[in-house]
Amino acid sequence: MQLNNLKSALGSRNAKRRPGRGIGSGLGKTAGRGHKGQKSRSGGFHKVGFEGGQMSLQRRLPKRGFTSLMKRYVCEVRLRDLEKLLAEEIDLLELKRSNLVGAFIKNAKIIATGKISRKVIIKGLSITKNARTAIEAAGGQIIC
Repeated sequence: MQLNNLKSALGSRNAKRRPGRGIGSGLGKTAGRGHKGQKSRSGGFHKVGFEGGQMSLQRRLPKRGFTSLMKRYVCEVRLRDLEKLLAEEIDLLELKRSNLVGAFIKNAKIIATGKISRKVIIKGLSITKNARTAIEAAGGQIIC
């Protein structure tokens, strides 16, 4: 037993405040909510970002950049992952079969992370410049 782990038994301590339970509680009548206004009423809270009718901050700021909707259907594959594959011919279907990419992926890009030492044939995949030189140096070829 340690002092920082001590806790009082359940039900042995009363809640600090009981709003709306008479004048003696210190939070009687309006129950600490003040008199009038939106916050004083039940259910009187607005959605996040609402500024009382003023144009909200997220609408005042300018839009910036571009997010492609295809982003979730494209993924990256490393050279070291290709090294582990048994297949000599690698395309998107082979990557899906070996669980390197997800089922909904529509395009994969090979990036130059790691090394590849065996000959592979890449079909129909995007590829970076450094990955291309590494594959060709290992005796492989890229067919687009």
